[in-house]
Amino acid sequence: MRPLAEAFAFGGLNSAPLRPVAVGELAAPRVLLRGERNSGRGLTRLRRFILTAPRGLGLALTVALFAGVGLFGSVRGGEYQAFIAREGDLRDVAARALGFDIAVVTISGQAELREREILAAARITPKNSLLFLDAAEARKGLEALPLVKSASVRKLYPNHLVIDLVERAPYALWQKDGKVEIVAADGAPIDEMTDDRFIGLPFVVGDGANERLPEFMAVLDAAAELRPKIKAGILVSRRRWDLTMTNGMIVKLPEADPPAAMATLVRLQCQDRVLERAALSLDLRAPGKMFVRLTEEAAAARAAAMKPAKKGAT
Repeated sequence: MRPLAEAFAFGGLNSAPLRPVAVGELAAPRVLLRGERNSGRGLTRLRRFILTAPRGLGLALTVALFAGVGLFGSVRGGEYQAFIAREGDLRDVAARALGFDIAVVTISGQAELREREILAAARITPKNSLLFLDAAEARKGLEALPLVKSASVRKLYPNHLVIDLVERAPYALWQKDGKVEIVAADGAPIDEMTDDRFIGLPFVVGDGANERLPEFMAVLDAAAELRPKIKAGILVSRRRWDLTMTNGMIVKLPEADPPAAMATLVRLQCQDRVLERAALSLDLRAPGKMFVRLTEEAAAARAAAMKPAKKGAT
């Protein structure tokens, strides 16, 4: 039961017990042939490595061997993949154990986006650690959101994450080819409308209607108290506006100076309640005139009222 290094140093494990050797007993050096040199070179290197190896290396290598075997078995059996799916990457697990988890997330500049949408875009989950979170990638994910104009992500160690957002302001809704999009003040599409958060925004329809938003907003301003009655503005042939009212009536505005025509409609509504008549449309395209298209029932009633009375009728 001698040390391994001692056995290799003095001729092998089966050699006799060590004894003192006198100087005169040392054998004369022998010249090795070429083949003998080559065959003993590997054993000499192994002996040299064992003699110079630090204490405890064998134990460390044994532990590493068993750890490797255990890791290989867990990978082959699926336990490792299940652990990663449940707890996250190993380095994140270690960092969280050391106190570098993401315990606090501060979000500023948030207006229309929800917190879960922001965290999902930044790919932040409870599995992440602050130490190994890629702030640049998180920022890119946030700026990929149509509603986000710019974003910054800062890590405050040990466990605080700060997200600063600059959102694009939704200005109006634009419908084209059956698809409704949220647009900015300059008409640039921001995102497709998927919920009712923006249902109260001005609504325009038609090719190029998003590029004529300032003109439509001037019409809405001229509508004054009638503005809540305007459901949508339809751009006709990229030239003029038709207004769809909440009661289904269509108001046709002229190509030139539509706010002035809208002011005329406001005056007529105050005087005669024209928007409450049984009409399909009001045409204000001719200056100083208004043409009314009645419903079938109203037209029939009007025609009957205008017929001359029969002779002899009392």
